[in-house]
Amino acid sequence: MIDQHVRQALAEVIPEDLGFDLISAGAGVEITANDEVLAVDICLGFPFASVANEYRRQIETALEPLLAGRRLALHLHHKVVSHRAQAGLAPASGVRNVIVVASGKGGVGKSTTAVNLALAMQAEGARVGLLDADVFGPSVPMLLGIPERTRPGVRDNRFFIPVPAQGLQTMSMGYVVDDDTPVVWRGPKASGALTQLFSQTIWDDLDYLIIDMPPGTGDIQLTLAQKVPVAGAVIVTTPQDLALADAIKGVEMFRKVDIGVLGVVENMAVHVCSECGHAEHIFGQGGAQRLVEKYDTVLLGSLPLSMSIREQADGGAPTVVGQPESVEAGLYRQVARRVTARLSMQAKERTAFPRVFMHH
Repeated sequence: MIDQHVRQALAEVIPEDLGFDLISAGAGVEITANDEVLAVDICLGFPFASVANEYRRQIETALEPLLAGRRLALHLHHKVVSHRAQAGLAPASGVRNVIVVASGKGGVGKSTTAVNLALAMQAEGARVGLLDADVFGPSVPMLLGIPERTRPGVRDNRFFIPVPAQGLQTMSMGYVVDDDTPVVWRGPKASGALTQLFSQTIWDDLDYLIIDMPPGTGDIQLTLAQKVPVAGAVIVTTPQDLALADAIKGVEMFRKVDIGVLGVVENMAVHVCSECGHAEHIFGQGGAQRLVEKYDTVLLGSLPLSMSIREQADGGAPTVVGQPESVEAGLYRQVARRVTARLSMQAKERTAFPRVFMHH
C-alpha cells in the first residue's frame, strides 16, 4: 500500500526545469519500508547534478506526509540507457544515444549551441562526445580551444581515437583536413566522409554523442539520417521568421526519416544590455513558440544574444566552462536537462539481438 502512496506523491513532484513530473519522466522507483525507515531509491534516466539538491528537497517535501514517524532514506541517482533510433538501425558501438543539433540555415549559432549543450550535459554528470559534422566549415576545434593541426590518434590503421577537449570526446572534419586544403567535395563524397568519421571513431562508453550537423536540409543531412542511428534531434533557430521557415523544413525532414524532434532552442532571442540589464526582444518574439505549437514539440530554452557567449566561444572557452556561474551557463544546463529528460521518456531500444560492435 505504501508503494502506491509513494508513487502517487512522486507523481506530484514536478521539477521546475522539466515541466513534467518524475513518474512521467520514467523514473525507476524502488521502495522498502519497515517501522523505522522508509527507503526510497529513485533512478532518473537523465543526468541532473547541478539541481540534485533541489530535486531532493522537492522529493523529501512530497514524501514527508507519508513518513508517520519513520525516517526517510532517499537514494537519488541516474542511469542513461539507449533509446530507440530510426527503424532498422542498431545502436552504434560505444554510444548509447546520438543527438543531432541541426538548423535550417547557417548563422543561427548552431555550433556554439551544440558545444555548450555537450559541455552542459557533461556538467550534469553524463559521458559526452561531440562529432563536428560540418564538413565545409568545421568550427568545433576552434570553439573548444583545440590547437591547430591537432590530429586524432589512430588504431589498427583504421580507427580514430577521439581528441579529448574540456572533458569531451571530440571528432571533427577539421582534424583530418588541413586548413590549407580547401574542401571541394561534392555532396555524396562529403556525406560518405561524415558517416565514416562517425563509424570509424572509437567512442568510449558515451551516454550522449552530440552531432553538430551542417546547416540546411540537403544530401549530407539525409545520408546521416539513413546511416547513423539517431535517438533525437534538437533544432536551433533564431526568432526571425526567415530562420523559422528554415527551421520548419528541418522539423519536416526529421519527421520524414523517422527521427523524433526533442525540441527547439531559440538562439539570440533576447538582447540583454550589459550596462543596465534591460532585456529587449530585438528580433520580435513568439516565433519559436508558434513553431513548437504547430509541430507539437517543445521550446527547450531561449538564449540571449550575448557578446560574452560569442567571445568565450571564439576564445576557445565556451560559456558553460568559461563562466559556469553565469545566467547563460545556467540556461544551457537547463536545456541539457530538458533534452535528456525528454529523451528518457521515449521508447527504450527494443533490439532483442546482441549489439553489433564495429571495431575490435
